[in-house]
Amino acid sequence: MEEEIKAEFEKNGFKLDEEEEILRKCLAFCINYKLSASDIVSSWDVYSLNRQLESTVQNAHMDTFLQQLQNEQKEALINEEPGLHLYSNDVAMILNDEPEYPKDDIHGTPIDKPHSYSNEPFDSTHKPNGSVLSSGQSSQIVTPFGQRKNKFAVQSTLNGLPATENTKKEDDLETDDIIMRVQPSKRCSLQILSSQPESGSRFMYDRIEDKFNFLENRIVRHATALVASGLYEEPMDPTVASQECVFAVGMICCEEEGRLKEKPILLQSSVKHSGGQRVRLDLQKLSQFSIFPGQVVGIEGLNPSGHCLIASKIIDFVPLSVRADENLPPAKKQAVDQELLLTHPSQMPSELSLIIAAGPYSATDNLTFEPLIELLAYARRKQPQLLILLGPFIDSDHPKIKKGTVDRTFDEIFRLEILRLLQDYVEYMGSAARVVLVPSIRDAHHDFVFPQPAFDIHPPDLQHQITSLPNPGTFCANEVKSDRLYHDYNTSSFQVKIGCCTLDILKQLSGEEISRNSSGGTKHRLSTLGNHILILMYSTSILDNSFYPLYPPAEGTPLDLSIAPEALQISSVPDILILPSDLAHFVRVLSVEGRSEGEEQVRCICVNPGRLARGEGGGFFVELRYDGSPDSASASVIRI
Repeated sequence: MEEEIKAEFEKNGFKLDEEEEILRKCLAFCINYKLSASDIVSSWDVYSLNRQLESTVQNAHMDTFLQQLQNEQKEALINEEPGLHLYSNDVAMILNDEPEYPKDDIHGTPIDKPHSYSNEPFDSTHKPNGSVLSSGQSSQIVTPFGQRKNKFAVQSTLNGLPATENTKKEDDLETDDIIMRVQPSKRCSLQILSSQPESGSRFMYDRIEDKFNFLENRIVRHATALVASGLYEEPMDPTVASQECVFAVGMICCEEEGRLKEKPILLQSSVKHSGGQRVRLDLQKLSQFSIFPGQVVGIEGLNPSGHCLIASKIIDFVPLSVRADENLPPAKKQAVDQELLLTHPSQMPSELSLIIAAGPYSATDNLTFEPLIELLAYARRKQPQLLILLGPFIDSDHPKIKKGTVDRTFDEIFRLEILRLLQDYVEYMGSAARVVLVPSIRDAHHDFVFPQPAFDIHPPDLQHQITSLPNPGTFCANEVKSDRLYHDYNTSSFQVKIGCCTLDILKQLSGEEISRNSSGGTKHRLSTLGNHILILMYSTSILDNSFYPLYPPAEGTPLDLSIAPEALQISSVPDILILPSDLAHFVRVLSVEGRSEGEEQVRCICVNPGRLARGEGGGFFVELRYDGSPDSASASVIRI
C-alpha cells in the first residue's frame, strides 16, 4: 500500500521529502481511519492549498495534517447522527482507538480527601467521564502554551487577600487560602437589561441626522442634570461676547484631525442655547483638568471678544443626587429565567461567585483553544455560579484567520470548538452552572458594528444555562421580584448589577485625553496613569450615561448611532463593571465622593481581566466573589 500512496502522490505532482518516514505515517493514517491511497492524497491536496505549501511533502507537516484528518473524521461522525451529542474527549478516544477509561483509572468508592482535587495538575487532556474539554486535537503535539511552567499563579488580589509569589505552581494551591473552592448550592437568576440592535438589521447606513440627534441629546441631558442639582443656573450661549462670567454646557471638540491638543480646543453647545455653534476654549488659567473629544462638560468663564471662552472652571461631573438619565427611555428587560422571576428572598444565594475572562482564547501559533480548555478545567474545579466569557472568540487578528489558512468557516469553528466546549462544561457541571457570552467587534464570525447584537445561539435544552448578551450589555443576577406573598421580606436584599463592554474604551481614552496636573511632571502622570484612567472612565462614562463617551470614535471603531443609540446608555451605576483592555489587568473598587453636602459615596468594582491568551503563551483571568457590596467583595487576578 505504501507503493500505492507514493504513486498517488507522484500522480498529483507531489514530491516526498523524507519518503520512508512520510509513507510510514500515511500508511498508519490510512489504516486508522480506513482511507484509501487516493483519499489520503486528496486530503493532503486540500491541506496544502489552504496553507499555500509547495509541491514537496515535508515530514514536519505530518502532525498538523493528522489534526485535519481527525477534524474531518469528527465532523463525519457528527453528521451521521445529527441528534447525537458526543463529548469532545469521546470523539478523540474513538479517533485514537483508545479505551473508554485509562487502565490506571478505576472508579470506586470516593475517598474522603477534602483537598484531593488540588493534588492533580490542571491538565485538560486524558480525563475520563466527560471531564475533558478538548477540541479533538492531537495530544502528542507540544505547543509553547503547553510547555509553560507556572500555571494559575495569583498575580494580585483585592480587599486584603494575601499576595503570593508569581512562581507558585498549581500543585501548591492545595494549601492556598486565596483561591477558595465555592460550592454553588443554588442557581443564580439572570435578567438582561440592555437594549440591542435587532438581529439581521441593516447597519453602517447611519445618517448625519442620527449622529447629530445623539450628540444633541447627550448635551441637553447633561445640562438638565446640572440645573436640576440647584448648584448652577440655566446655561447661556458661550459664543456671545460678555464681560461677565457665564455658565455654559457643551461637548469638547478638536478643530483639527488627529489627537486632541491644548490648542485649538473647541466647545460645541446645544442647539437650544447657541444653535449648535462652536467657540474656541482657552484653558491656560486652569491648573488641573482632564478632557477628551466627545466629553460633555460644564464651563464657567469669560468671553470678552465673542471669539474665545476663557475657562475659569470645568465641571466634569454630575451631582450624584441627580438622576442624569431622567429623560432616558426605560431599559428593555429580558427575563432569562421565567421560573425565577418570583422567588422568595431567603432562597437567593448570599453571595455570587464569578470567573471572568476575555479573548482571544487561542494562542497565535495554532487554533486549538488550549487556554479556553484549561480555563474550563479550572472552572470545573472551582464551580463558579457565573462564568463570564467576553470576546473575541474567533479573533479576526489571529494569524491563521488573517491569512485564510483555516479549512472551515468561522461559524463552524465557533460552533464546533467554542460552543461544544461550553456545552460539555455545563452538562458536566449540572444545572447550577451558568455561562454568559459577550461578543466583540474582533469576532470574525459576527457583525462588525458597535453597538453589537448578541450571538444567535440556541443550544438544545441549555438555553437557561448559556446566555448571550449584546455588546455593550447589562444584566442583573439574583434579582428578586416582590410579591404580596413576601411583603414582610426585604426583596432587594441581594442583587448584583453587572455591565460589560468588550470595546477597549480604556485604551482609547488613554490615547485621546489630555490633562494637566497641579503637581506637574511627566513622571507623576505616568505613575498615576492607571488610577487616572479609571477615574476618567468613571466620571465620564458612567455619570455621562454612555459606555462610549468618545466622539469622533477611535480609528477602527464601527460606531453606528442609527440602529440602537439607547444601547450605549447606562441607566444607573452597576455593582460590577467589566472592561477588557490591552492595558494592565486590574480589579479595583472605584468610589466617587459626593460633590455637594449630603451626597453619599457611590462605589463600583471595575474589572479588566486582561487577555486569556497573549501571543504563544497564557494570559490572565479574574476570579471574584461578590458578597452584597464592593467593600466585602474579594477577587484574584490569575495568570493561566
